[in-house]
Amino acid sequence: MTRNNYAPYITIAREEWANKSDEPTEHLIKDLDKLHGLNEPLTKEEVTQIYVPLSRLLNLYVTAAQELHATTNTFLGSKVTKVPYIIGIAGSVAVGKSTTARVLQRLLAAWPNHPRVALVTTDGFLYPNRILEQRGIMNRKGFPESYDIRRLVQFLANLKSGKEKVAAPLYSHLEYDVLANEMQWVESPDIVIVEGVNVLQVRPRPQGSPEPSIFVSDFFDFSIFVDAEDKDLEQWYIERFKSLRTTAFSNPESYFHRYAHLTDAESEEIARKIWNEINKPNLLQNILPTRFRASLILEKGNHHFVQSLKLRKT
Repeated sequence: MTRNNYAPYITIAREEWANKSDEPTEHLIKDLDKLHGLNEPLTKEEVTQIYVPLSRLLNLYVTAAQELHATTNTFLGSKVTKVPYIIGIAGSVAVGKSTTARVLQRLLAAWPNHPRVALVTTDGFLYPNRILEQRGIMNRKGFPESYDIRRLVQFLANLKSGKEKVAAPLYSHLEYDVLANEMQWVESPDIVIVEGVNVLQVRPRPQGSPEPSIFVSDFFDFSIFVDAEDKDLEQWYIERFKSLRTTAFSNPESYFHRYAHLTDAESEEIARKIWNEINKPNLLQNILPTRFRASLILEKGNHHFVQSLKLRKT
């Protein structure tokens, strides 16, 4: 697929980006095995050269937002409720969004002026399986229509209204469903990272509706799109599916336990079929078109490492 350069972005090579930070990192680069996803390599070099400079840039943005808040307080002569800085992370299935989100959460929390960093995934805002089945869209899980967008928008609106304690629903990848009676509580955060495939998606307003169109991304102060070539994404998805046979799928309680004893050939066939029938159409129709709405695009090479970045001009 041809990916043309887009004028509002500055393209930065990996080597140039790696020189943007001289912060000490040894105390941050630990327990990397707890941060990366399955079949997603995460090295000390990747954290040091890509994510540490990114955390420095984001720290500058957050600091500027905090200073603007203080200026507004001074101007009004009253205390304006503090609201969190919200970062959205989008991208395809298997591209490594979750790894990016976890690493950034770790690094951003190390800065003294914003130690409370929450991470929320939009999986919890999927409709429960029973509703997806009722609507006949179980095979479109992850597509825009499978999410309770109204609930997600309300969650973000509550955060940006300055509410001290806000609940987000939780999702179980083991059960492949939203957990009915469990919530994630986000309390007085400085930063909230919101990660999901379609967080930069826009939806047209229903014809004749008096309500204004409000998008999830309207609440973002900064957004990141994790990008890779289609052929690499497909291969990463297949490799991850095959690895899951001996990890998550091997649990008898797993929704996908039926795949645990497949051969390599059978696994690849099923994974490729799922990719071509579900994940690739979602990527092409819904996810990829939102790429140029991001503040920053992380462009990955075929080894899962970032090779260049596109930063929106300001």
